[in-house]
Amino acid sequence: MVKMLSSTITMANKQIVYIILFFTTICSGQTNEQSLVVVLNDIEARLEVKFSYAVEDVTDVTLIAPNPTLSLDETISYLNQNTLLNFQKINERYITVSVIDKTITICGVIEDENAKPLFGATIAVQSMQTGTVSDMEGAFQLKNIDLQSVLEVSFLGFESKRLLAKTLFNTKNECFKITLLESNEALNQVVITKFLTTGLQKRIDGSTILNTETFGILPGLTEPDILQSIQALPGVESVNESIANINVRGGTNDQNLMLWDGIKMYHSGHFFGLISAYNPNLTHKVIVTKNGTSAAFSDGVSSTIDMQTKNEIDNKFSGGFGANLISADAFLELPITKNLELHVSGRRSFTDVFSTLTYDNYFKRSFQDSELTTNSQSIESSANASEFLFYDYSAKLLFNLSEKHKFRANVIQINNKLDYTESFTNNSGDTESKTSFLSQENLGAGGEWQAKWGKKWSTHVSGYYTKYNVDADDYRVETNQQLTQANEVLETGGKLNVEYKPSQPMHILLGYQFTETGILNETTVNIPSYERTKKEVLLNHAVYSEIEYHKNKTYLRAGVRANYFQKFDKILIEPRLNLRQKLNSYFAVKIEGEFKNQSATQIVDFQDDFLGVENRRWILANDNDIPIATSKQASLGLSFDKRNWHIDITGFYKTVEGITASNQGFYNNFQYLSATGEYLATGVEFLINKTANAYSTWLSYTYSTNNYTFDDFSPSTFPNNVDIRHSLSAAINYDILKNLKISIGGNWRTGQPYTKPLEGNETVQSGNTTVVNYDMPNNQNLEDYFRLDTSISYNFKLSNSTKAILRAGVINVTDKENIINRYYEVDPNDSNNTIEISNSSLGMTPNVSFRIEF
Repeated sequence: MVKMLSSTITMANKQIVYIILFFTTICSGQTNEQSLVVVLNDIEARLEVKFSYAVEDVTDVTLIAPNPTLSLDETISYLNQNTLLNFQKINERYITVSVIDKTITICGVIEDENAKPLFGATIAVQSMQTGTVSDMEGAFQLKNIDLQSVLEVSFLGFESKRLLAKTLFNTKNECFKITLLESNEALNQVVITKFLTTGLQKRIDGSTILNTETFGILPGLTEPDILQSIQALPGVESVNESIANINVRGGTNDQNLMLWDGIKMYHSGHFFGLISAYNPNLTHKVIVTKNGTSAAFSDGVSSTIDMQTKNEIDNKFSGGFGANLISADAFLELPITKNLELHVSGRRSFTDVFSTLTYDNYFKRSFQDSELTTNSQSIESSANASEFLFYDYSAKLLFNLSEKHKFRANVIQINNKLDYTESFTNNSGDTESKTSFLSQENLGAGGEWQAKWGKKWSTHVSGYYTKYNVDADDYRVETNQQLTQANEVLETGGKLNVEYKPSQPMHILLGYQFTETGILNETTVNIPSYERTKKEVLLNHAVYSEIEYHKNKTYLRAGVRANYFQKFDKILIEPRLNLRQKLNSYFAVKIEGEFKNQSATQIVDFQDDFLGVENRRWILANDNDIPIATSKQASLGLSFDKRNWHIDITGFYKTVEGITASNQGFYNNFQYLSATGEYLATGVEFLINKTANAYSTWLSYTYSTNNYTFDDFSPSTFPNNVDIRHSLSAAINYDILKNLKISIGGNWRTGQPYTKPLEGNETVQSGNTTVVNYDMPNNQNLEDYFRLDTSISYNFKLSNSTKAILRAGVINVTDKENIINRYYEVDPNDSNNTIEISNSSLGMTPNVSFRIEF
């Protein structure tokens, strides 16, 4: 009777198991694979055995159930062959289940909620310090991965996801689909995941993101130089090859708002403009906006370049170091506790120790029009010698009080230092030497507190301090004169953003910003005794509001900003608009517009320069002869996206009022005159870009006209100094192998305007001084500019957790001599004639970089 009852119970248990199996397969939508837990329960009931295992080891494991006719030993062998677990029979009754210590190969496909593949998503294996990125189809593969390792899948604009490696493994080598959800923190997601090259992405509001972590390759670059890379965008270029003079839609460099983690920066380049001053290794992303700026930003009447470092705690130690033919650098990400992390980076040139061909070319290009005539390090063998070095460092402290409250603090310093020594023989026959120096630095510090007060409300409080200095001490041997100069900017600012999200497609922003800016200009001369000091301070209060909406085919961001300048009792109202409407699956139309202002600008003084190297000084508006610069800009564009083809055409209209003659750097009869005016730039930008797994190729073209209007001058209207009518660039990036990439590209543009002396009457007397008598302003153009660049990149693994990157590049492969500036001076030997002075571009310049990251 007992035996019969036991048999009945066993049959009942089997029926229950079969029912569970049936409903499990129905609910999971699978007809073959079953949960391992269900399979083990079936085997236990059928063969009267007991499996001993940890629940977490068998969770999410599926397989096809073994044939019911198999014996116990055959069943155990089948389980060992088809899972990543070790099944070991202790006796005829008990079997243990344990995890095998082994590596596996996994693959996956990363998609968004609409099943659209995400190209360029990062897949990091946390325990092994290795990873990869997804291809054009969103697919990836990782080999020799630890079974118990954790993968972190991330993509800009989407929420990151963590997965156990073993959950992506199955015996049929099928790739699992991984769906990333759009981040609730921003409606402004990426619409083009690979734009020109890996790491460049296009957002729905028209701005461009440079992701330095996944940066691919661009012609001539050996590192993801931030300010060099953005010149690949249409409408962004430098007419004199200097990143210290980036021209966006015809604007000047001082009209670009540059932010580093919310800190306003007044300095952009090492080597006085040839190298970006911002170390890319801690820079997470750079957002470049040419129009339709958010109401949360002020200043920068031409563009906004928003550089952001990593803002999340990874709880893993990582870093890297590297060197090129000019400098060496290193960076570290140091977890201190679970909620506290420190990121640091540093870079220093070694040009004061020894020079390379790259350094010699950069030196020649930077200082060709200065008092420095040699970079020889031997004073005895030369009448003069110079020593140049630069460095930068940054640090960021990340602290999470909780999931809803995050604190961040950061500091950055950029420094360029130049020493110039002149030696001479005095009346006694002894050799003496005097040293001049030039120091240029920008120190910034900031902090922020991000808080979430529920699902719909959040706040962001931030503040910063920035200090910019140019100091020069110039000893002039021939006159025994000492000239000391200084330009200093001190600025503090604070901002409060209140964000409200009433529904998923809508985001409302309310904010207040306070800025206090002080600028000092000082000049002191010993012979004859002279001293001039000028200091201005300006306070600005601003309130702004903005609504952002994105649903289906419509994206809208509309806002308004009110600026109050306390010193002038003046209010400026600035509306902002950014609209993108998809017409169908392939076409979209975009409309952008903005009003902006700028109170700090740079003046150019060729007579009162710093050793002839730096002639730009920051000054502050006084609402009189130096007004607040204001801009109005509008653009209309049409884009086409299909099968990895991207075509974009945009027309723009931009006018900037309140510019002064002194901040334009005129080489004409207006060079020493004071006047205020405006410029008007209009044009069309065109871009066609084709991307694939192995290559990306593009062609961009910009046509524009750019004219000054100064009512006090005659003629009152004439071409802008940066009036480049035609600009064309083309390039191709190709992956020869998965870890070997090559890039080649060229830039062509019409020459910039310049002014010639009046033929037959080249000089004129002005008091006791003879000056150049110029013809009509900017009535000539330099020869067309052309430059061909190339680069190659190779990366390889030194270990599972360490990789190396070797890059080589050549700027100006053809060694073409391009004239980038031309002006005239009175001939010292014949005051009736002039001397033509032409500044040349960078010659053929190779560079090599080697990096190790861990």
